[in-house]
Formats: sequence, structure tokens, C-alpha cells
Amino acid sequence: MRGIKCIREDEYTVEGDSRKKKIIEILTTRDKAISGNDLSEMLNVSRQVIVQDIALLRAVNKSILSTNKGYILYSDESKRFKRSYYVTHTDAQIAQELEIIVDNNGKVLDVVIEHDIYGQITVDLMIASRRDIKEFLQKFRDSKTKPLKNLTDGRHYHTVEADTEKDLDIIEAELKEKGYLVN
Repeated sequence: MRGIKCIREDEYTVEGDSRKKKIIEILTTRDKAISGNDLSEMLNVSRQVIVQDIALLRAVNKSILSTNKGYILYSDESKRFKRSYYVTHTDAQIAQELEIIVDNNGKVLDVVIEHDIYGQITVDLMIASRRDIKEFLQKFRDSKTKPLKNLTDGRHYHTVEADTEKDLDIIEAELKEKGYLVN
């Protein structure tokens, strides 16, 4: 057949490996999330190819998180401390709960619920500032979506990361003072 180039399997693998290395390089140099669409444009492939590459990278333990803002390479080797808080509050109190965390040097890594039918559901958040909170809440307003916590009558967990145990203690004390901690 004229004009059709056959690609051997080993050529495809090399191309795919090269692209996955480039994805890691891009994520490593970014301090903010990058969308799948942006990655696909940068690498001149479809978004579906990026989704597949990300899935393959995650399968070999690359710490790639998929957030509502895009993909982030997250190093678990940091010297930061982590703690999970079991909390409950209304939708109107979401901003205040998150502000308590970020204003005390915390970063909200995720939200986790324990659903009676589906089991544990975890969503990466990566909220580290008031701007992140504002953008997060704006997405709820724009999409008319309900928070995940609403599936479990407001009860949910947040994994929080901070530089010190003292920061985590302060966050816990303030969450408790506001009545957000579940005993």
C-alpha cells in the first residue's frame, strides 16, 4: 500500500515511552496542575492518549494526582506531616472549614467518604490557599454539582498536610472549636 506507514510495535513503545517521560518532565517543572487538554496540545496527541499514558504512569507508582484543575506530580517523599480529620458541616460552611486549614499552613490533599454501597470514594483536591478555595467553590456554582459529602449526610474525611505537627494540632483545635470534627 502506498502512502501508509506501518508502525512496528517496538516503534510505538519507544514513542509512548518518550511521551510518558515528557509528561513526567512537564509535571515536574510545574508547580500547578496542568489539564489533559494542555498536555495533549503540547505533545501533539489526543486527550485520550494522555489519559491512557497517565493511567500507565500511575500503574507504575508515579505519584500523579488527577485534580479538578488537571494533573499534578506529587512527591510523597516530602518532610511534611499528614493527618486525617473526620468532619461534618453544611454546604454553607465549606469555605470556613477549608479556610481554617489553609490559614494555618495546611494543604487539603483530598476528600474521602465511606459510602454504604460504593465503599470508600477518594477525590484529590490539593487546596493550599484561599484562591484555591474560591476556584473550588466557583466550580460548584458553575456546574450546579453537589459536594461529595452530601452522599454521607455531610460526614467526610480530609487528609491534610502541613510543615509541622503543631500546625496540624492548631488546625484540629480550630475545627473542633467550630464543631466540625466528628467524635
